[in-house]
Amino acid sequence: MALERLNIAVVLAGGSGRRIGGDLPKQFLQVGGRRIVEYSIDAFEKNVGIDEIAVVVNKDFIPLMEEIKAASSWSKLKHILNGGKERYDSSLSAIRAYEDTDCNLIFHDAVRPMVSQRIISDVVSALETYDSIAVAVPATDTIVKVDGSGRMISEILQRSQLRCQQTPQAFRRETIARAYELALADPNFVATDDCGVVSRYLPEEKIFIVDGDDSNIKVTFRKDLEMVKVLLDEMA
Repeated sequence: MALERLNIAVVLAGGSGRRIGGDLPKQFLQVGGRRIVEYSIDAFEKNVGIDEIAVVVNKDFIPLMEEIKAASSWSKLKHILNGGKERYDSSLSAIRAYEDTDCNLIFHDAVRPMVSQRIISDVVSALETYDSIAVAVPATDTIVKVDGSGRMISEILQRSQLRCQQTPQAFRRETIARAYELALADPNFVATDDCGVVSRYLPEEKIFIVDGDDSNIKVTFRKDLEMVKVLLDEMA
């Protein structure tokens, strides 16, 4: 009998963005007494469908991440991986780290600390049927396409057919590895999210959408920290 594929959560904490301000990237800022990345790791640690966790960080913050791990009670966090200059370098770091493992890779932005157990479980369940998974919510605003000037509307898109993408994004390891193999061979490759790489370079691959949640917010600005604090207080 074949062994089941492992479900590996890859928490992408390699960004160096300091848009909020301060000396630390936003994933290492504290809210509610803990660092943002800790909440994201906790979510996957708690989920019974996740077998293992890897965190990808900028090399300058590997010592800090090791300190956080040492002070935690996480049992599933097995690897702290070195990211790179671009976002896709972080994905590639995990793809290569598990090249000898029969697994699914479940990529999640560290700065989405409020991802729910329902979303994670739905992603894991969807991987039993599909090789590529996205998480998204319906667009609530009307989206317009503009011309080259950026000032004139060229098309008003049908909102019913639009979704706002979140994370996790999940794939069979060999699927996302093949997509990046093709992408890196393309001299015109422009970095996008992982689903974008699959969509462009494996156009025959169907990407199944799992329903996201409005609380699965991405921390980008200071006001987002306040929203995370509100959500944490509601959960307390």
